[in-house]
Amino acid sequence: MRYIITLFLFLIPLITSEAQIGNDDWPLFRGRADLAGKIESELPASPKLLWSIKTGGTTKSSPVISEGNVYFGNDKGSLVAVSSNGSLKWKYESGSSIDAAPMVFGNKVIFGAGDGILRAVDKNSGKLIWSYTTDNQIAGSANVWVAGNKAGIVAGSYDYFLHCVNPETGKVMWKIETENYINGTPAILNGKIVFGGCDGMIRIVDPLTGKQKDTVNIGVYIASSPALAGDMAYFGDYDGTKYGVNINTKRIVWKIPGSEEGGAILAIPAVGNNSVVIGSEDKYLYCYNSFDGKLLWKYRTNGRIIGSAVLSPTNVLFTGMDGYVYILGLANGKKLWSFNAGSPIGSSPAVIKGKFFILTEDGRLLAFGNE
Repeated sequence: MRYIITLFLFLIPLITSEAQIGNDDWPLFRGRADLAGKIESELPASPKLLWSIKTGGTTKSSPVISEGNVYFGNDKGSLVAVSSNGSLKWKYESGSSIDAAPMVFGNKVIFGAGDGILRAVDKNSGKLIWSYTTDNQIAGSANVWVAGNKAGIVAGSYDYFLHCVNPETGKVMWKIETENYINGTPAILNGKIVFGGCDGMIRIVDPLTGKQKDTVNIGVYIASSPALAGDMAYFGDYDGTKYGVNINTKRIVWKIPGSEEGGAILAIPAVGNNSVVIGSEDKYLYCYNSFDGKLLWKYRTNGRIIGSAVLSPTNVLFTGMDGYVYILGLANGKKLWSFNAGSPIGSSPAVIKGKFFILTEDGRLLAFGNE
């Protein structure tokens, strides 16, 4: 029954951009397959640190959550499972750095590593179920599409290919070649896989066939991933330029140049009903009107912002390399709350109802909620 429910939750993002994230699950990077980082419930009004756990290694990964358990990787190659009370559940040693967030699908935790291998382990025991080998490192998270009784796990590699494998067997279903590294996570919505890469192209692919439908030539290295909402893809490039692109017409609807301070866009935009919020290496968090790209507000931190924000109906949750966790008001960008974690944070938050989880780069998992 749990497997059927999980299939249903992942099917929704292929149908509508208004899919709900489960109250107790954040099963993949950014919460759902469109990578938009939007939640329907409010964040805790006055968050308190509930617990923290050291996991024995530095990390660039972000956490994901399934049935109360939290999963993430670290630079030593450990995939770590932590229970809802902050105790270590298990570790799986891959032997190669795990830079990106894992994902949970059915009874499996699926993740890529620096050795170019995509692995699936049992989410309850950490036992290896299958592995699939690409020809270079995997730096981004995997994602999943579901259509009827078919499903596919998609992940990009530095071997220039986007790979799609069977979630049950780990066998290749299809792969599509690009012209350079694929660094980010493919986004999925309404029967389309959308991803960028170091070749400066946004590519739109049919999940069932693996055939490329369209491309949009941006011309600049795209280090991160697009966020999808309706017909639009929102993303930034390595020069700091932010884009709103209609993936049906292939038209760049709006384009905002980088700031004078400079700084690449390594974060994924968070997309609300009328807002696109994205952090930059120039130390600012920006909020734009999603329709025309008009700047609504910006907030300056004391460090680069490489993690991706999460939007609630009224607030913005994000982290910075200055070591702080922030909550701002979505309407005006005013700071409502902050917490000094004491270490740079490149992680993106994982959020469930009443709680959120942050990974610091020194390898601590922090759980916040109402006291």
